[in-house]
Amino acid sequence: MLSEEQNRRLTEVGAGTPMGELLRRYWMPIAAVAELDDSPIKPVRLMGEDLVLYKDRTANYGLVDRHCAHRRADLSYGWVEDCGLRCHYHGWRWDHTGRCLDQPFEEVSHPEARFKDRVRLKAYPVEPKAGLLWAYLGPPPAPLVPTWEPFTWGNGFVQIVFSEVPCNWFQCQENSIDPVHFEWLHSNWTRTLNRLDGDKPPTHLRVGFDEFEYGFTYRRILEGQSERDELWTVGRTCLWPNCLFTGGHFEWRVPIDDQNMLSVGWFFDRVPNEIEPFTQDRIPYWYSPIKDPQTGRWITTHIMNQDFVAWVGQGTVADRTQEHLGQSDRGVIMMRKTILEEAELVARGGEPRAVIRDPEKNVCVRLPIIGRDFFLKGYAAAEGEKRERTPGLAQRRDFPFLTGQPEEIRVAFRRAMGLDPEKIWRT
Repeated sequence: MLSEEQNRRLTEVGAGTPMGELLRRYWMPIAAVAELDDSPIKPVRLMGEDLVLYKDRTANYGLVDRHCAHRRADLSYGWVEDCGLRCHYHGWRWDHTGRCLDQPFEEVSHPEARFKDRVRLKAYPVEPKAGLLWAYLGPPPAPLVPTWEPFTWGNGFVQIVFSEVPCNWFQCQENSIDPVHFEWLHSNWTRTLNRLDGDKPPTHLRVGFDEFEYGFTYRRILEGQSERDELWTVGRTCLWPNCLFTGGHFEWRVPIDDQNMLSVGWFFDRVPNEIEPFTQDRIPYWYSPIKDPQTGRWITTHIMNQDFVAWVGQGTVADRTQEHLGQSDRGVIMMRKTILEEAELVARGGEPRAVIRDPEKNVCVRLPIIGRDFFLKGYAAAEGEKRERTPGLAQRRDFPFLTGQPEEIRVAFRRAMGLDPEKIWRT
């Protein structure tokens, strides 16, 4: 059980707070590359700051203060030019470094004053990688955007999915190191919701937690499995500081502010060998709803939607002073202790763990991955129908994680998988 002060330190992400300063040492995914190809300006709220993300006509990305430094107009209503973002109110133009390039009337009336050289806008660096746009809000020099191993894989169908969840980011991240919840929240609850008969899912017999260079791993043994199974020998990864990595996909919990979180999912599905070589000119993205508009109730049909129900059910900001933790929570306890220690380290001027600055190391950052050969070597289409695999690696016929997948992405996925795009399958 945590004290009120510890709970506050875990959840506050504003500039100057211990957790906010820690998180600002890492790159955060905030949008899809294709998103700004579709519309070059997007308002963004990130770690309590109101910003605007843009891509100008020469393909420079900018992330600047939402409000123009002149009269505080909302720059998300401006327009992009060959260089920079133009304010719609009086035409002041800003580049991606926050430098003012134009002040039309000021330059006519008093060109010798060079007023534009004395005005700057708050700005943060942005980099594209793996179909995502990443932002860094910390002090210079910025570390490298990690090249996680799956970003280097080929012959896979990748899609990016966003959801805005109205609760604090950290109770979402704690779920990343809670293996037992899968048995109940996703397996037994799904059976109950769908009124399914038959055998119950296997129960957990043993769980284990370990640290490694880039986070934590959680391991488990289920009924019918042994210590030789990769769920125990390799495990799943809780990636530092705010991501779950399961082998085939990432889930980042990006703080919007203390009360809201942006879920960013990056999903890789290996295509059958018969479809190779397979490439994507554009990685598709979509936004998933979290509530049923007819009833106002949380959606419960998909895996991550079920997670959302659990997280928001803890309250907008979970009150950990009222908890009673058990043996299955050893990983949660370990994570809380470590992240509070890392926040204190940053407060003392130190550099936290898992910050990557070595370009050679960043060519491909290997992670613990169940079924690595499956992702690298692929499989025959017929084998995908019959082969028994570690849970999570079987070929999927549709998307089980989040509701609302657009039809054109569903069809593109099924074509990439060599499936009949006209036939609807159940997960």
